[in-house]
Amino acid sequence: MNQQKGVALIVVLLVVALVSISAADMGSRLQLQVKRSISLKDNNQAFWYAVAAEQFAQKTLAQLILEGNDTIHINEPWAQQDIQFPVEGGMIEATLEDLQSCFNLNALQDQSGNSSGNNNQTEIRNAFLNLLNTQAFNIPSLNQETLRDSLVDWLDDDSILSGNYGAEDSDYESLLHPYLAANSLMASKSELRLVKGVEMAWLHKIMPLVCVIPGETALKLNVNTLTAEKAPLLAAMTGLDVSTAESVISGIPFADKNAFLADPAVNNMNLTDQQKELFDVTTRFFILHVKTTYNNATFKMSSVFKVASDNSVHLVRREFGGKL
Repeated sequence: MNQQKGVALIVVLLVVALVSISAADMGSRLQLQVKRSISLKDNNQAFWYAVAAEQFAQKTLAQLILEGNDTIHINEPWAQQDIQFPVEGGMIEATLEDLQSCFNLNALQDQSGNSSGNNNQTEIRNAFLNLLNTQAFNIPSLNQETLRDSLVDWLDDDSILSGNYGAEDSDYESLLHPYLAANSLMASKSELRLVKGVEMAWLHKIMPLVCVIPGETALKLNVNTLTAEKAPLLAAMTGLDVSTAESVISGIPFADKNAFLADPAVNNMNLTDQQKELFDVTTRFFILHVKTTYNNATFKMSSVFKVASDNSVHLVRREFGGKL
């Protein structure tokens, strides 16, 4: 009987131990589920704050366009940097940028087979090569020409090498981690990392000067939204040296395109008609970078807006995460 009582006691202790372990596990799981629900709720709220900022930016741009301004320039209220809006439980940080104050990489797509396409390919390619040749970037000449020709091949829809330094599928298939050329327009400038000729040592130097406009193959630089940091881009497209380009930018805003072309420094460059077509003082594309916080959640989003021919503003692309 004493032995049986001892066995019964051990069984009871084992049952109590198992129940205690199960209860502890259920408690920890419940806490995890509660934290997960709170995190989802906070992230959802941060997302909707970002959407609210996006809609406010779209409304602001629509109002700007409806005012009938013939020029869009960087001294206008929309161009304020790092705008902050305190909201319940968090903060909205937003920056609205002109997407035509940078070099649109999609403009390098070969349009020779399209009569309605861009007829300024030679000038655009020369401008891109000049940009890569900026002294401060210290990019080897071989990389410059390889990247220019390979980028044209990356964007076109054929398998014919462009220039003497182009690259098609066979060049990328021979890599340690093979892939194929896109043979289509870029969706993000981050794709530039995949193009032959690029090296990480200097890629970060040109990234602030280039961009990708979704579905757009034209290159129209709004000189009125350039900053001193964009001087190498203006220099590359006009033939000016960087310091003179900075001086030209300091004269912003220009009343119209002719006023920019009449600037003594620009006028002395004797730009061709094709080069003159690459400049403007207005904008059809904008990009919004927004970062929202709510409690412990953080959300980042980039949104691209297009001003249509009827002056309405449409959202054409949205990306979650870092900047486009």
